[in-house]
Amino acid sequence: MFHLIRTRRHIRKVIGAGLAVPIVLAALSGSIMSRVAEPKFKQIAVDGNFEIREYVPVIAAEVEVAGERRQAINAGFRLIAGYIFGGNAPAQKIAMTAPVTQQRGEKIAMTAPVTQQASGDVWKVRFIMPAGYTLATLPRPNSERVKLIAIPAKRFVVLRFSGSQKDANVTPQQQKLLDYVRAHHLPTTGEPTLAFYNPPWTLPFLKRNEVMIELLNRSDA
Repeated sequence: MFHLIRTRRHIRKVIGAGLAVPIVLAALSGSIMSRVAEPKFKQIAVDGNFEIREYVPVIAAEVEVAGERRQAINAGFRLIAGYIFGGNAPAQKIAMTAPVTQQRGEKIAMTAPVTQQASGDVWKVRFIMPAGYTLATLPRPNSERVKLIAIPAKRFVVLRFSGSQKDANVTPQQQKLLDYVRAHHLPTTGEPTLAFYNPPWTLPFLKRNEVMIELLNRSDA
């Protein structure tokens, strides 16, 4: 009997440890993302999971990738990550001297989210650059495919949702946003943009995803 009690206690400890693993991973994921900068915005209105946000002007690193959506964002992510993690030339002029020296390119801080927007058969994948940089002070990308672009202040209708980044989860959310926009007679422009905030190892139910569409100024409608 004593042996059986010890065995049960051991099983409970093992189960408890097993349950603790995903909890710890989830906590680490949240901790990591809490230290990642995001583009600043002003919340104009909230309606359940829908928001209207006004974003400040930002600079983005952008690439265009053709193909299936998931493959396109992965390929675009790799190109821009290469730029952020050293695939660039520091924006400074240095006179020729001897000896020849070698130094790693400037590293740029990670930000969230990674965004993805359709343009015909091509996907535009973007990272927003950290605040404080200008087009003049950002390092020049080594890859000609990486473009640095200035984006003015804009308003968006945004729907936040969790789950995986698979089309089976994302496509219905896009439709919800479009239905909401039509139902409320909101003037919009351009295609919906997808925004993904979390690293791939984040548990699906803890992931923060968004789909947004730009609001047209009433004066421009």
